[in-house]
Amino acid sequence: MEIIHHGASSGVTGSCHELKLGQHSLLVDCGLFQGREAPSRHDIDFPIYHIRALLLTHCHIDHVGRIPWLLAAGFRGPIYATEATAALLPLMLEDGLKINLGLNQEQCEQFTRVIKSLLKPIPFGCRVDLTWPSGELIHVCFRPAGHILGSAYIEIVLPDGHVAVFSGDLGPCHTPLHVDPVSPVRADTLVLESTYGDQRHHAVTQREACLSEIIQRSLQDGGAILIPAFSVGRTQEVLFDLENLLAKAMQSEFGYPSNQTNWPNIPIILDSPLAARVTEQYLDFQRLWAKEAKQRVYRGRHPLSFDQCITITQHADHLALVNRLKATGEPAIVVAASGMCSGGRIMNYLQALLPDPRTDVILVGYQAEGTLGRQLLAQPELVEIDQNSVEVKAAIHAMSGYSAHADQHDLIQFVAGIQQGPQQIRLVHGEPSSQQALSQNLSILRPECEIITTFT
Repeated sequence: MEIIHHGASSGVTGSCHELKLGQHSLLVDCGLFQGREAPSRHDIDFPIYHIRALLLTHCHIDHVGRIPWLLAAGFRGPIYATEATAALLPLMLEDGLKINLGLNQEQCEQFTRVIKSLLKPIPFGCRVDLTWPSGELIHVCFRPAGHILGSAYIEIVLPDGHVAVFSGDLGPCHTPLHVDPVSPVRADTLVLESTYGDQRHHAVTQREACLSEIIQRSLQDGGAILIPAFSVGRTQEVLFDLENLLAKAMQSEFGYPSNQTNWPNIPIILDSPLAARVTEQYLDFQRLWAKEAKQRVYRGRHPLSFDQCITITQHADHLALVNRLKATGEPAIVVAASGMCSGGRIMNYLQALLPDPRTDVILVGYQAEGTLGRQLLAQPELVEIDQNSVEVKAAIHAMSGYSAHADQHDLIQFVAGIQQGPQQIRLVHGEPSSQQALSQNLSILRPECEIITTFT
């Protein structure tokens, strides 16, 4: 067995890993490079004739965004993914084709028809038997990773019994919407993400309180709250918390608390056609939600489809809203893509509202090197958007409690929970400092294990 990394070896985008056994291989993920890691072209720069199948951990674009180029290079093998990932994948790729390649609707539909013909949806916990050209069987199983809807880590059992596990992106524990990842019983070789291998997140329980405080200040002073969020995962978690804050205000024993009397009047705007379609899939797959989220539904709540949430689909309505918020300074909460401020409708809001000191920008996801989101974290006085210099007078907030990635503690606990093995851990999907810090901690936890940092 050999594992070759075609992306996310020294950064956090472009996840693509090849498990080679003899003359044939499996490919795990085929993601797009983003930010500073993005090349001038996204062509597939490795041989694919021997790849028997593509396995997908989840449908974030840094794990699936190079699939169009993979198909253009001639790949027509089966694509295995969980049921929810299979439902979300055509939506994500269609959006990417429009943005990155400028394809029209008919061209996108032609492509998605090909994708759907190759997709093999697999329920969590079900074993898939793949027959190798030698006649031997390889067993594949998808386990919940807790990162976004449908996300999985993948167990691959080779003919000699060796178990290779690819973590994909692991989610943090104790989030109210997504289930917690549970460690595999056995992993001889573990390919482990390390996005936050050198950091600890704020507690999930703190994020709602922080969000409430920012909203209250906005209601008092005016101005918009801008939340750049990925269309899958982060958007739904933000909406989930906003609905809960509104429900708490409305269910107060004596009516609204004195500092929340205006809460029913603040518009919550979802300005992302893709996020709106993804949210529909979240509703269709409620059976995959965590227990707390299901309980709210049983009590008659609508965590992701509440009345106060306004969805903007038409581009003309989007532009009109941007201009209105710029002119009036009225309070509003806007959730829009992209999560790294590297494109999408959030860019128009930022260009219009960053110069207003009443504006709050809440960064709720990882911000890759070279993205505007990463620049905003440094609290600059000026940024460049669409070749225009834009003053930054807005308040910039980073809330790690919304991260969909496991932090250092969660990653260590995931490894600690493996009963048999691993003999080797290959750290990927992390900047060198994150890989190095996690490697040092894992060496203490598992001194008998070989820890490989792939950036070297």
